[in-house]
This record gives sequence, structure tokens and C-alpha cells, in this order.
Amino acid sequence: MTRRFSLHTTFYAAAVFAAFLLLIAGICSQSAAAPKPAAGSAPAVTLNVFAAASLTEALTEISALYKASAPAVTLAFNFDSSGKLQTQIENGAEADVFFSAGKKQMDALADCCIDASSRKDLLVNKIVLIVPKGSKAGIKSFEDCMTDKVKLIALGNSSVPVGQYSEEIFKALKGWDKVSAKASLGTNVKEVLSQTESGSVDCGVVYATDAATSKGGILVVATAPEGSHAPAVYPIAVLKRTQNAEAAKAFVNYLSTPKAVGVFEKIGFNIVK
Repeated sequence: MTRRFSLHTTFYAAAVFAAFLLLIAGICSQSAAAPKPAAGSAPAVTLNVFAAASLTEALTEISALYKASAPAVTLAFNFDSSGKLQTQIENGAEADVFFSAGKKQMDALADCCIDASSRKDLLVNKIVLIVPKGSKAGIKSFEDCMTDKVKLIALGNSSVPVGQYSEEIFKALKGWDKVSAKASLGTNVKEVLSQTESGSVDCGVVYATDAATSKGGILVVATAPEGSHAPAVYPIAVLKRTQNAEAAKAFVNYLSTPKAVGVFEKIGFNIVK
């Protein structure tokens, strides 16, 4: 009886030990198969980039190029009017980079929010007058907007850089009172473009780059007269409160590389020298 119990106990102990060895082997196997991060690889980072609506097409294309250069960085864009983005940043929105369509909005954030050492003027745009494709109104110049040829004109509102440039242009032409009285205001340049494409207005004032990215619903009939408005300069800067300063500055620097510049120029931007 004692011998049978001893054999049984010995067999049970051996089985438990064998199971333990199998368990250890499995854990080691899984550990060996698990991918290990490459030595020195950058940690994953998401950059919140607040950018003017007129930069939508350019930055969307550039983001794909940047992914190949910095695979650990995800770019999360917030495209809207520069004035609205300025307000969001002032109110504490989580942003790492601000790319404005006007200096005024960047200047307003200079003391509270912008890392001055990172700020640079990157791009210059042109202001153009557009009409719906097939328009029979005979609109050919900014001066025509002051005549009966134009019953309704799409403009950016006073907080939108393209709206501010538009006001400057028509004031320089001594026709702002007449034009503003028949203005349909958009909250960003894409709304102005959309109104004109749809034919709900006789004409609109937008950036040359937005006209170039239109799907064919408009025609450019004039460029703003030389000296009629301040240069449409696009400054960019890193926000003081970013938690990803190194990655944010690297992205800002990338926008001056040949690949990024090529995208901007293809769409119609000029590069600040």
C-alpha cells in the first residue's frame, strides 16, 4: 500500500514539473517573438497643427511626405479662418503649431502664446477676383465690383485675413462703401470660394491658391492691383505651451525643405526668401 502511494506521488510530481517546463518554454517563446522597439527610435507623437483654411490642400499633401521623413509623428490638422484659430488658441485650445494666413493674427498671440524664436514668415499669396464659370455679367476687374454689374459679392468677414485684404483693396480703389453694402460674408476663404462656385453670388475675392484648387466651377478674372493691400504673408510658429517642442520645431523646419516647397509652389504660393 505504501509503495503504490509513493509511485503515485512520484508520477504526479513529475507531471507537474513537466507542465511547469512547458509553461516556461511558452513564455520564453512569446517573449522572443514579440517585436522590440528599435534602439534609438523616436517615441510616437501627435502634433496639433492649427492652420489657415487656404493651406488645406498643401498641408494635406505635405503630411504624406512628412510621414516618410518622421514616421513616429502624426499630424492632426485644424483648418479654419486664422481669426477663429487665434481665438481658439487664446482660449486654451490644445495646439502645437499655428500657421496663419495673416500677420495680424500671429501678432495678437505674440505675447501670450507664441515661441518667438520659432516664428518665421514662410509663404506669400495673391488676392484674386473670381466669377462663376459661365458668368455673363461681364465682370473683368475689381473696379467692376463697384458697378451695377455686381449685385452680390462673396467676401471673407472682418476676422478673416482674406476679408481684411479685400477691404484694403476696395478702400484703395475708393469703393468700399459700395462693395460692402452688397457683400455676402463667409467665415473663411473656403466659404467664399463655395459661394462663388455655386453661382449664388456674382463674384468673390479669394486667394490665388484657392482658385487654383477649385474643381473647375470658377474663373479668375483679375488679380488685385499692385500696392492695393498689404502683402498676404503666412507666418508660422510653435506654441509656448506645446509638450512636443522638439517635434513641432522639426515639422516647422521641414516646411522649408525642397519637397515641401515644391508642393507649396505647385499650388501657387510664393516662398518668402
